[in-house]
Amino acid sequence: MDITIRELLIDDLNDIIEIEEACFSVPWSKESFKAEIRHQSTHYNCIEINKKVIGYAGLWKILDEGHITNIAVIPQYRKKGFGEKLIKNLLKYCKNNNIDKITLEVRESNIAAKELYKKIGFETAGIRKSYYTKPTENAEIMWIEI
Repeated sequence: MDITIRELLIDDLNDIIEIEEACFSVPWSKESFKAEIRHQSTHYNCIEINKKVIGYAGLWKILDEGHITNIAVIPQYRKKGFGEKLIKNLLKYCKNNNIDKITLEVRESNIAAKELYKKIGFETAGIRKSYYTKPTENAEIMWIEI
């Protein structure tokens, strides 16, 4: 199995939209992703198996802090370490780009994601009430210092 993590490209957007629609109740549009990956303050990576994109992760750089925007892995590839590889790749990017703190939001009910983030070193710092829609749900705010 040939596994590669690399920067996300415009040519990957059809695969990314498929992943979005499989993973999120309110998926981002192709136009939103185009704007994101063209912006100078963002970094998106993807993970491929045998040249097929199976997941991606994105980050906004805000001064010396990072904000993880999205992390998604095709459902049949979950719980195999690919999400962890994507996050660790973002952490490496942050270290190389003078970003020393990273935050993210996660649905309160997303136990698997919260366990992964805690395994990597993220800690819960608060709650955003009714942050998510479809269904309406609170978000846990998590942070890590690197």
